[in-house]
Amino acid sequence: MRTLLAVTTPLRATPAEGLAPAISLTDNALKHLRRIRTDRGEDVTLRVGVKQGGCSGMSYIMDFESRENTKPVDSVIELNGFTIVCDPKSLLFLYGMELDYNDALIGGGFSFQNPNASKTCSCGKSFAA
Repeated sequence: MRTLLAVTTPLRATPAEGLAPAISLTDNALKHLRRIRTDRGEDVTLRVGVKQGGCSGMSYIMDFESRENTKPVDSVIELNGFTIVCDPKSLLFLYGMELDYNDALIGGGFSFQNPNASKTCSCGKSFAA
């Protein structure tokens, strides 16, 4: 009896011309993330993902982390000098998502435009797929 071994290669590329990245950033989000990185004085990446919970069943998670914490199975997306890292399971739910930022006093902060969400909570931080 033979055992087959499947080998997957994580996504580690900049978007090719004409192709959208797996996760994208608006100009406002990119500016805000760069400002945070500068304020921290570290070369950090943005880890995005999903976890069970929230009003609609799944919640978005975001955190800054050192490049050294990137795992071999993570997808690494380079966008205009900023790096986004995402684990493979989360990427299934986030593929095609656009991250935006608004600095309004009410309703401001990061927002997620996720084409995979069949339902989104009014807070915008959780979704169903």
